[in-house]
Amino acid sequence: MSKNAKMTLVHVTIALVFMLAFPRIGLTLPNVTPVGMEVLAIFLGTLYLWTTIDPLTSSLIAIIMLALSSYDTASNVLATCFGNPTVVQMFFLMIFMGGLTNRGITIYIARWIMTRKFIEGKPWVFTTVMMLGTFLMSVFIGAFAPIFLFWPVLYGVFDDVGFKKTDKYPKIMIMGIVIAALIGFPVPPYMGNGLALLGNYRGLLQNFPALQGLPGITISDASYFIACFVSGLLLIFASVLVMKYVFKPDVTPMKNMTIEMLEKNPLPPMSNSQKFYGIFLCLFVFIMLVPSLLPDLPVLSFLNTNSIAMVMVLVAIVSLVQFDDGPVLRFGQVMGKDFAWPTFFLCTSAILLGSVLTSEKTGITPFLNTVLTPIFSGMSGFMFTVFLMLIATLLTNISNSLVIGMILQPVALTYCATAGVHPAPIITLLSFTVLLTAACTPAASPFAAMMFGNKEWLTSGDVYRYSIVFVLVEFVLILVVCIPFVNLLF
Repeated sequence: MSKNAKMTLVHVTIALVFMLAFPRIGLTLPNVTPVGMEVLAIFLGTLYLWTTIDPLTSSLIAIIMLALSSYDTASNVLATCFGNPTVVQMFFLMIFMGGLTNRGITIYIARWIMTRKFIEGKPWVFTTVMMLGTFLMSVFIGAFAPIFLFWPVLYGVFDDVGFKKTDKYPKIMIMGIVIAALIGFPVPPYMGNGLALLGNYRGLLQNFPALQGLPGITISDASYFIACFVSGLLLIFASVLVMKYVFKPDVTPMKNMTIEMLEKNPLPPMSNSQKFYGIFLCLFVFIMLVPSLLPDLPVLSFLNTNSIAMVMVLVAIVSLVQFDDGPVLRFGQVMGKDFAWPTFFLCTSAILLGSVLTSEKTGITPFLNTVLTPIFSGMSGFMFTVFLMLIATLLTNISNSLVIGMILQPVALTYCATAGVHPAPIITLLSFTVLLTAACTPAASPFAAMMFGNKEWLTSGDVYRYSIVFVLVEFVLILVVCIPFVNLLF
């Protein structure tokens, strides 16, 4: 047995012992029921596993332990878990997006972004285009795609123009791609962690009757997207300015870069299947965003209230339509190779834990009210938002960003219910901040782990030094610009 396998067994044993022993040590918390103590133990044990082992295994353990707990019957827990509308929507969305990678459409998009003639001999124009292209691909396709596609191309360019692996510009550019992907990561409300956090928020509202009935309490996909997309663009351009005027790398070799360097291996013409999938990608984005902008129009109202069914229809169509190279969506290949199972189960288990923790059966929400009300008493909405963003930025670099977002949402709702503050702007900013700032430690996010794992071009010291500056600048801009903007928008 390998060392990693042994350590996994050790971590799982520690977590299981804690989950089983913690509710039985006689500790009591105000308002928390025996069931709540059991659920809290499972949550804390899962948090430990999310930090120490792979997300797929830890998430499955969380679901199994909840199914075996006294919270509810196993069948009800599993029905709540996999029957959650957000989970169902996420499942089909991830199939659709996995098909883009399987069909190689992302490669054509990346090549088009990198081969614009106006970037030749202009290092900072090239940098801006790469950062902006990464951001846009992260928003509309997925955050991993631009990293996997752009990093190998950049390595070749750096070698061709004469950079050494110890030079500053290659280091900050490789990191910049990840930072831009992270900025785009929370923007789409229709997939991934953004969808999971919004779905969790909508479920939590049922447990806060003081907030129900407020106008605009349910954050629409369109309003969330606009708030995060505009804020993200600001952070992208700010990051480029940081790279140029704070880090100040020598970019002289990049003036010798030509488009021919980027087109060493020309791509074949797009197939009919790829073109068809590209058209459906545009249709997908339209269905996900536009109906919530104009929900009163008859056709758009139907799309808005049946978004999950519409995604299923899109998946069915691209699975049924065939060309010479087979179905447009090669379902078996996607599910076997291109579907992000760890991400799916992480989001699924986090949504389940979020709903269970705030259930009336546990008493955890009244406990939070008891503990937090004295702390937040007299604190203005702005000061609370600043405090929450600071806590989110610190904690997301210690543990998984999605998990921290799930933990902090009921905290925010508790304050809003007590202080009479509208939660929509705060939850939007929290979701945006907790996901995009997870860059400073390997445990923060898989994207941060990729930077720390790129030992050929980056040292751990490089990642710590530059990522902390990026995150500090992002945090300041969120406080100074994004908080007023999002509050104005909502």
